[in-house]
Amino acid sequence: MNIRLKRVYEPASEADGTRILVDRLWPRRIAKAKAGIDLWLKDLSPSDDLRKRFHARPEQWQAFCDAYAAELAGNGPQATLSTLRDNVQKGPVTLLYAAKDEQHNNAAALKAWLAQHGG
Repeated sequence: MNIRLKRVYEPASEADGTRILVDRLWPRRIAKAKAGIDLWLKDLSPSDDLRKRFHARPEQWQAFCDAYAAELAGNGPQATLSTLRDNVQKGPVTLLYAAKDEQHNNAAALKAWLAQHGG
């Protein structure tokens, strides 16, 4: 699985491959032209309710991952997951996120879920 993670605020590089934003909200203080984003797959981001619960209680990382996995396994994001998987098969993909925590964010949870479910 050729998926990397990167904060959207870091400069784009050629090694990023296809840059895919997986946040529901557009990142603050960044112009669309400057971000270098190829795709914005906001349907793969956690629901608003789940996102808000996690921001209120970041220590509940595993509970967030479990709830997010349940959302990803539902019928809603299947077409968008197919788009992501198609891009992964074509070459490197970098999942972009805005969170400050580089280890506990929805992109990291998504990457782990993809690794378990045939990214």
